[in-house]
This record gives sequence, C-alpha cells and structure tokens, in this order.
Amino acid sequence: MRETTRVISPVLDKPRSRRAVNTGVERGSTVLMESAEVLYRDDIKPTYGTEGLSTQRELCRLLAELEGAEEAFILPSGLAAQTLPIFAVLKAGDHVLAVNSAYRPVRRFLDTQLARFGVDVTWYAPSATPDEVMALATEKTKLIYLESPGSLTFEIQDIPAIAQAAKARGILTFCDNTYGAGVLFKPLAHGVDMSMQALTKYVGGHSDVLIGSVAVNDPALAKAIYDAIKAWGFFTSADESYLALRGLRTLHLRLKQSGEAGLKVAQWLTTRPEVIRVVHPWLDSHPGSDVFRRDFSAPNGLFLVVLKGDGEPASQRFLNALKLFGLGFSWGGYESLAVNCEPQFIGRHKLTPEDHAPLEGSYVRLYVGLEDPDDLIADIEQALDHFVSL
Repeated sequence: MRETTRVISPVLDKPRSRRAVNTGVERGSTVLMESAEVLYRDDIKPTYGTEGLSTQRELCRLLAELEGAEEAFILPSGLAAQTLPIFAVLKAGDHVLAVNSAYRPVRRFLDTQLARFGVDVTWYAPSATPDEVMALATEKTKLIYLESPGSLTFEIQDIPAIAQAAKARGILTFCDNTYGAGVLFKPLAHGVDMSMQALTKYVGGHSDVLIGSVAVNDPALAKAIYDAIKAWGFFTSADESYLALRGLRTLHLRLKQSGEAGLKVAQWLTTRPEVIRVVHPWLDSHPGSDVFRRDFSAPNGLFLVVLKGDGEPASQRFLNALKLFGLGFSWGGYESLAVNCEPQFIGRHKLTPEDHAPLEGSYVRLYVGLEDPDDLIADIEQALDHFVSL
C-alpha cells in the first residue's frame, strides 16, 4: 500500500468491532498493573503516564511509518526535538559540526548550552561541499547537524553525500527535516542517523499545537534518546499527541496544496519589477536546485522574496499593507503568513558572502497556506503597488 493509505487508514491493525474511527485521547498519570510481580519489570511499559499511553504510542507508530524508521519519539516542541537528541549522543570534550543556516534557536542552544558542558561547535557555510565539510572534522567530531533547505534562506546541501562521508568516519548525522515534513524528503533513507521535525508545522497543520519528533533506525540511538527523554522529563501530553495524529490524516493533501500554491506565487513574483530575486529551491535560478529536485519529491509552501527597498523599513511597509497574510512566526498551518527577516540575518553567514556584510534590499519570508493562490497574488500585488519603492 502507498504511504498515504498506511498513514490515513483507521482499519489497519485494528479489530473488526464497533469503535470510533480515531484513536482516543487517553489521559492518565497512574497506570494500574495486573499484579505486584510486574510492578518493577523493565520489559513492561508503560508503568507511568509520562511514558505515553495509547494516544502517544499510536502517534509514534505512524511517525515511524512516515519516516521509514524503526522507532520514533515525540517531544513537547520542535526545539526540544532538536536539542534533546544532541544532548543524548554527546559528552564533554566532543565536537560538533553545524550548518550556519540552522534554525536560530538551535544556534543559540549550540553556542550557549553546549559550551557550558564542554562541547565545541564549528559552524560551516551551507554552501560548503561535502569534502569541505568533512575537512573541518577532527578526531573529536561526533555529530554533524544538517538542515536543507536552510532556515530562512533555503541553501541546499548534499545530505546523502555528507551522511555517507560522515558514516565512513564514524560520525553521526542529525537532520532537521521540518521542511520535508517526513513526506517530501526521507533523511533516514539517504543515510542520515537521526531525523527530526517540528510537528508544530505541517503535521499539526492548524497552528494550535507545539510538538516535535525524532526518528531513528539504530537501536543504540533509540535507547540513548529514550533514556534522555526519561532523564530530562521531556514528555508530551495526550492532547497534543491527538492533535498531531489528526493532522497526519490530511498531511499529504495539505502539503501538496501548499507547495503547488507557493510555487505559483513564487513564479509570479519573479515577473515583478519590485523584486530583486525570489529564493525558492524548486526554481531553476536557485543555487542547488538540481540537488533539491534529486532528493525532494516536491517543494512546500515556504520561500523568501528579496524586494527593492531600504531594508527593514520597506519590508515593514510591505507587511503592513498585506490583508490576507497573517504577520507571525512559524508556518505549515492552513493560513498564509509573512515575516521580515532582516533582524535574523545580523551576524549570520547567509545570503551575503561575509558575516556582517550589508544586506541588499528588503527580505520577506512568505508562507503560502491553503487559500486560493490567485487571491494571495492579488493581495501581494496591491501591497507592492502601494508600499514598496521601485
């Protein structure tokens, strides 16, 4: 059966009896055991509600199915799903290579928290080739943190090549696959050791849940992550798990609609004289689009547009003129969103050749949701006509 059927069908692995279509919300802290003899048996789970009951277990099962993983774990936010696995596999004295286009809160975590525990981090440019990345590795390098396309600026990395080279040297790889949502790209199938995503985005799909996941194939990694979750107390409630389960049922349809509409809007923007460039990984003009098309089955609805203007003042005027795009962080929900990016580019090796180099134009990230793309184009057009300097 196809992936969409396996994720959606409520009858797989279920008894033929009168029941609800959806997995219920099973809330609980205390779990009653059948006898005193099994109270302390490690092979019987769950023994307490923090380990997850039927709602959480069903979500983990389907996420493992989606990611092509032996095991998947859920955490209370996408950021937790990024940070906890890093803690789980590193120790004092280790070294990490991390792509410089990573999600900004991850950079904050690596630069502040890991340093307190004696872990060194080297940032590499997202434009670096696999050979250039591996040239930065030392005998202490234990992990390479990957993200492709890059957060905000969509640089493309050759994930399979980096994963293969890292594996040859005994270095783990960890990929932020939130863009791919477990559908458009399969990191584990391309040699990556750990794949995470912020389920808050496309899987949740309705901008009403904070939750993340990490998926692995190696039993040793699975144990390390499970032990860290238990030790740190990073547990996820049944209510958030239920919302993510509900979102999974329509994930493929929403992702397809959002991606196709986003590409239509991006292609239209390339024709506008107010636009310096459109940064969308599916467009032929985007550096690395050939690698992106090789590894990803399709784009999602997120991209960047660089407008002619005086930096942040012009991007703010443009945002304030929009009527259909909400102004807010995150993406992957049903609603279209827009944010300006200049404050996040300061001190980062992004679209400019050097850190702290001056930005050219005004930078706006657009997320195209499930509205009619022609209505969104009309909204952008009126905003450009009235508020962006030529």
